[in-house]
Amino acid sequence: MSAPIDVPPIVERAFGVSRKAGYVGFCRNETGRLLAALAATRTGTIAEFGTGCGVGTAWLRSGAPEGVRLLTAELNATLAAAAAEIFAEDDSVEVMTADWSTLRQHAPFSLLFMDAEEGASLTVNEVVDLVAPGGIVVLDDLTPCQSWPPVVDGRVDLVREQWLDDERFVASEVMVAPDASVVIATRR
Repeated sequence: MSAPIDVPPIVERAFGVSRKAGYVGFCRNETGRLLAALAATRTGTIAEFGTGCGVGTAWLRSGAPEGVRLLTAELNATLAAAAAEIFAEDDSVEVMTADWSTLRQHAPFSLLFMDAEEGASLTVNEVVDLVAPGGIVVLDDLTPCQSWPPVVDGRVDLVREQWLDDERFVASEVMVAPDASVVIATRR
């Protein structure tokens, strides 16, 4: 069974901005629906490392209840400006042209979303204190793997292994499509 075709208006707007900017590295709808569902359970502040043109941000916003603050950091100024257009009228969303570390001063987060590539440059130790107890980390853009240790393209996937094996989190890999998975890790 395939996922519903409809997407929230804020996500449609983000797709339009991405197309206009020529940016195609955005969050898949399958992952986006999961983000919206997880955001719907959160309070306080949620964050994203690596905004791109704001598609993942839009999915998070579409699910987040009123009163939840959403912070997102994008290092590329052109992409950050494009994403900021989408949320110009929404006081609950702040798009920063900044490195992920800028968000440290706003931690802890109840939900943190980041690309697995970003996760490759960060260790669990660097992220753990950014997430409140009971908070969730979502790493996306993974290729599904059924082996342990996780092997992708003939190499052990160290990022996935560290998240799935860290005692400070309860974590699981979840397939969102036949060719895509995410790791969801909840801080103990």
